[in-house]
Amino acid sequence: MLAFRTSGYNGYSCKYSPFYDNKLAVATAANYGLVGNGRLYILSINNDGRIVQDTYFDTQDGLFDISWSELHENQILTCSGDGSISLYDITLQQFPIKKFQEHQREVFSVYWNMVDKSMFCSSSWDGTIKVWSPVRDQSLLTLSSNKDVTINTDPILNNLNPDGQPPLSTKPLVQNNINDCVYQATFSPHDPSIIISVNSASHCQVWDTRSSQPLALDFISHGGLEVLSCDYNKYRPTVIATASVDKSIKIWDLRMIPDLQHAFLAQKNKVGPAPINKLIGHDFAVRKVQWSPHSSDTLLSCSYDMTCKVWKDQTDEHAKYMSSMRMRHGDALVGNFDRHREFVLGCDWSLWGRGFVSSTGWDEMVYVWKAV
Repeated sequence: MLAFRTSGYNGYSCKYSPFYDNKLAVATAANYGLVGNGRLYILSINNDGRIVQDTYFDTQDGLFDISWSELHENQILTCSGDGSISLYDITLQQFPIKKFQEHQREVFSVYWNMVDKSMFCSSSWDGTIKVWSPVRDQSLLTLSSNKDVTINTDPILNNLNPDGQPPLSTKPLVQNNINDCVYQATFSPHDPSIIISVNSASHCQVWDTRSSQPLALDFISHGGLEVLSCDYNKYRPTVIATASVDKSIKIWDLRMIPDLQHAFLAQKNKVGPAPINKLIGHDFAVRKVQWSPHSSDTLLSCSYDMTCKVWKDQTDEHAKYMSSMRMRHGDALVGNFDRHREFVLGCDWSLWGRGFVSSTGWDEMVYVWKAV
């Protein structure tokens, strides 16, 4: 295990470089991100086992997420609490080379498209997801997650239930006029036009940016509780994972989710569809979940319970419709990392060293350790 301290700054996100096997970026914020500056650290892992600081960039507001460019080995995106997204060149000093400013509230995630590498997306507490090009000042597309669309579905759906309740919602039948915070949005690693997002209304939404009606799927994923993270499986194109404040991680097969136009759901189903697996083991809200880039059945998660956990998705494809065989809670947890002394908010798999991961949290520490 290797360690580095970000003195005076609390960690929010860490990402390995897709170009260099020993380079790591960490997004931090002073005063736990509540008020004050932020700092972007660029770190290198030396052959002698030490983590050293290459450079850093100070920002006027706390940084919440980062994403390395897929086009240029020295460029990296950051998003901050003032609603801005900045593109840095780590070979330069002090200032970003480009700034994007359209979001009205905190930007909580940025993600560079791994297939069509000419674009990236961002999600914000203003309830929107924006798609950007690094060569344009304005966004290419804005997707709005500002209403609970399951409340106002097709009239056929509303007529299914005698009490008038919509089949996919656990919320009361009221109009939601306020924006839902979009905690994370990521591009699919299999299709350059597909985006998945999760928000504070417990919705998991799948967007197709090619369509005139981009919202392709929308379902309640964690029983009405806030969903904080999502990720696409790197090997199974229809499988995703979501993490929530209900302390669980759920794994979904999107082929089993009814789209917005179908009305064949059970009449009394108000809690959303069923996942193909559910992973239980964290004591508090799960802040981040990530599928392994080296294995189709391995996940990494970090939580407010100050731990990182490694999971094996033991979904039996031949028994996916038998819930007693599908939900194998006890056998799924294969690793636990408990060296952090505060909330763990960021974790990432190394693309180069199989099984190596990094994690960072509010204890001002960055750890690199062997997960599997």
